Amino acid sequence: MSKLAARQQQQLLFLLLFLLPACWSNASGRYNVVMVIFDDLRPALGAYGDVLAHTPHLDAFAQGSSIFTRAYSQVSQPFSISLSAFDSLCSVEQQALCAPSRNSLLTGRRPDTLHLYDFYSYWRSFVGNFTTLPQYFKQHGYHTYSCGKVFHPGLSSNNSDDYPLSWSAPPFRPRTEQFMNSPVCPDHSGGVLRKNYLICPVQLQTQPYKTLPDIESVAEALRFVESRARQRQPYFLALGFHKPHINFRFPRQFLGHFPLAHFFNYTADAVKPPEMPDVAWNPYTDVRSRDDFKHANISFPYGPIAELQAAQIRQAYYASVAYVDDLFGKLLARLDLERTVVVVLGDHGWSLGEHAEWAKYSNFEVALRVPLIIRSPEFPLSQPRRLHSITELLDVFPTLVDLAHLPPLPSCNSGSSAQLTCGEGKSLYPQLQGSGLAEEHVALSQYPRPGMLPTKHPNSDKPKLRNIKVMGYSLRTDFYRYTLWVRFHAHNFSRGEFTSARTMRVASLAKCGGEFADWHNIYGEELYDHRLDAGEELNLVSLSEFNAIRHRLRHQLIAAVG
Repeated sequence: MSKLAARQQQQLLFLLLFLLPACWSNASGRYNVVMVIFDDLRPALGAYGDVLAHTPHLDAFAQGSSIFTRAYSQVSQPFSISLSAFDSLCSVEQQALCAPSRNSLLTGRRPDTLHLYDFYSYWRSFVGNFTTLPQYFKQHGYHTYSCGKVFHPGLSSNNSDDYPLSWSAPPFRPRTEQFMNSPVCPDHSGGVLRKNYLICPVQLQTQPYKTLPDIESVAEALRFVESRARQRQPYFLALGFHKPHINFRFPRQFLGHFPLAHFFNYTADAVKPPEMPDVAWNPYTDVRSRDDFKHANISFPYGPIAELQAAQIRQAYYASVAYVDDLFGKLLARLDLERTVVVVLGDHGWSLGEHAEWAKYSNFEVALRVPLIIRSPEFPLSQPRRLHSITELLDVFPTLVDLAHLPPLPSCNSGSSAQLTCGEGKSLYPQLQGSGLAEEHVALSQYPRPGMLPTKHPNSDKPKLRNIKVMGYSLRTDFYRYTLWVRFHAHNFSRGEFTSARTMRVASLAKCGGEFADWHNIYGEELYDHRLDAGEELNLVSLSEFNAIRHRLRHQLIAAVG
């Protein structure tokens, strides 16, 4: 062999050795994975057609992504339970805190399967040692890391954000989280700092450590991404933003994007729709309790809120979204999108005056519909692809597994508490490929109430489990939303079959010595046709011409809840 040929062979070998890791990574699906969760984010984004939004970074991200236009959370507002030292599954007490929707998303299981709406109990010891989304990636060779609000902090994640089972390193929690309920909001004069304001635009130099929790989380996420840039091991990074969750605390300059005049005619709704069942109403107790609203003499339970205050809430919500969009842009600029799968989602929505309601304590579209945007190097897009089939947040776990080309997540069988590694959602990978679009899917959601009427005591927005008497189950199909509010017994979590209540009662009593939710004992019923009524203003239940549809959807809901 000539010296020239030998040199060329040597150069070729060097080139192959240099390129092989990158080629192997892409060919085998060993992409990095980044999951970004926004708290209480409805689809108030330009990419979803919201003309009032100022979200240039999320919109730019969506340009090369698949946008799921009808994605839904499984529970609109988390609620939770606690166990005493001697209590079992048959005796529980609830606190209203943000855990169940996170547990459902991160374990891939429905709230009623988990039987865990828990701040005071850790699902691994209370229900089952279920494999989580980050844990699955960790088990398959990924370095997993959490920044900000991913799991709910505290006992519900074992006071460790489920480390070390879910994460390769201790999760990062912003040090300024400790001041979230401190007097950090300027009063209307801009001087004295107050504690419990709903609307809280701030100057950073007045805040503890001169920063905010979400700013800290993004800085840490950027440090992590930089530290992994030259590592061959792929990573799974979860970044959880606190905003736009109330209170609306954000840097003041973001108000400049939103003239207040734009938010007075946001919705025509001023009063409760006449055909809405009382049990479906949320009296937005969180908003009423804030220091800047509690003296407004908003009549309980139906209000309404004054027009000026309503416009100010909407303005502050959109400013909070713009604030975290700006932070998302800083993260996006540092990601290698040719080697990284990115999913962006909200954990549930938020009402901004639709039905004259506020917050998220309901089974309506505005409380349940969330943004879900997925971008993968495997499916490069020059323009956004909008996918309109019904999807659920449960689908995120199996979808990310398939996008990373890991062994597929098994589907849970009935009685799935015995399966430690499985999911109840469906993979969206076929849709990302361009197939499977014709399938008719549905979304299931639920919300509890202490009784038929809105009340302050017990709080009908956030009832403790011992007070829950009614559970609302909601089915979203291609055309309809159907919701059934049924009797619920808090001492166990079994449900009676529509046609075999006696059998289920015997099984329930044998298990826990209590009763169960009876599908025949109905406290409210709702039917909305989204082809004509996207705002869910006209309840069709009382119209006889819809009886056949209503009965079909009732049986479909009961069968789906199972």
